[in-house]
Amino acid sequence: MIRYWKELNSAEQAKLFRRSEIDIEAVSNSVHAIIERVKAEGDEAVLSLTREFDRVELSAGHLRVSKQEIADAKQLLKPPVKGAIEHAIRNVRRFHEAQKPEAMKVVEVEPGLFVGERATAIESAALYVPRGRGSFPSMLYMLAVPAVIAEVPRIVITTPPGEDGSVDPACLYAAELLGIDEIYRVGGAQAIAALTFGTKTIRPVEKIVGPGSMYVTAAKRLLYGTVDVGLPAGPSESILIADETADPELAAKDILVEAEHGSDSSALLITPDRKLAERAADIIQERIADLPEPRKGFVSDVLDGGYGGIIVTETMDEAVSITNQFAPEHLELMVSEPFSLVGKIRNAGEILLGRNIPFSCANYMAGANAVLPTGGKAKTYSAVSVRDFMKYSSVVWSTRDGYDRIADDTRNLALYEGFITHAAAVDRRWS
Repeated sequence: MIRYWKELNSAEQAKLFRRSEIDIEAVSNSVHAIIERVKAEGDEAVLSLTREFDRVELSAGHLRVSKQEIADAKQLLKPPVKGAIEHAIRNVRRFHEAQKPEAMKVVEVEPGLFVGERATAIESAALYVPRGRGSFPSMLYMLAVPAVIAEVPRIVITTPPGEDGSVDPACLYAAELLGIDEIYRVGGAQAIAALTFGTKTIRPVEKIVGPGSMYVTAAKRLLYGTVDVGLPAGPSESILIADETADPELAAKDILVEAEHGSDSSALLITPDRKLAERAADIIQERIADLPEPRKGFVSDVLDGGYGGIIVTETMDEAVSITNQFAPEHLELMVSEPFSLVGKIRNAGEILLGRNIPFSCANYMAGANAVLPTGGKAKTYSAVSVRDFMKYSSVVWSTRDGYDRIADDTRNLALYEGFITHAAAVDRRWS
């Protein structure tokens, strides 16, 4: 479980940096075949693939969740669960409402010349909510709240069915609270293909957002350019940077959080303190022994030879350098001066400062969006936000005085670039 960074060869280091990207590439051919099948056969392929992968027999008429099923979901939940969902939605809504842009923002770049941006919602968006290793109402509201705030006219939810064909009632309850009723019990690469090309039952959308398995991630990559697939959100990953002041018990608890998502997850504790590493490793092993399956298997796979474990560095600067190259989805700074260290972090989807916000609080309740870029994509991508569901049109207008100020230089540049009609369009706009 413990590895010393200076002792890892370049291939071993590269494997950690690439993590689940290796698995995603391995399934691309299979996913391509699924996409082509759905594109050609529509509902028939979706139903057949659902039977094959989810072991659920559905009819086309049963793909969409009925309004009655949505309304009945709340009766299946205990009050503490409903209360927690309501609490989380309030926090997520409050944070994301601050992200909504003005309808139009204008700058007078010089006297009489006005340039601005007009923000409008995209016309339709699908929210992919995974289910294979658990139920994830938290993913639903993390995706749905910003879409609702952006005022997307058509919001679609798709999620894999359970073994009995049902959809998780907590997800349905969250959807009802947010006013969304177009929900399909379809998952995997077949869901992404159906939402891209459309079927008789499922109309296509402009954008698909949400995390998923390596198959879902591969499908989104293959369909990039045909549909907007949003940020790359694949298997879960985290890094916890700790110094000698960290509590090994808390460090061990927190590193297990992302590891229990699945065997393809990545969870790393990085520290220059060897004693902390050794104590945390002992505690982790004790906790793994007490976990039920399948979580025990997932955590063991990740931390004992998978894409996780404990990395001991020479210095804190080396820990930061590794983290910036890794660009993790989740990052926790369990150090004495987190507000100082955060200034050195360039690449991370989410940064938790100090010991009081474990990954679990951020995943569910804090209010910041927990749908984050994975696979090193935090170097250029950000968390899901209201902005993901909006587009911006440049708006320009001018007075006669503003036009006169830019006309000559517009003509000069147009002629230099050889665009005759561009230059001519500037001439004699007023007689």
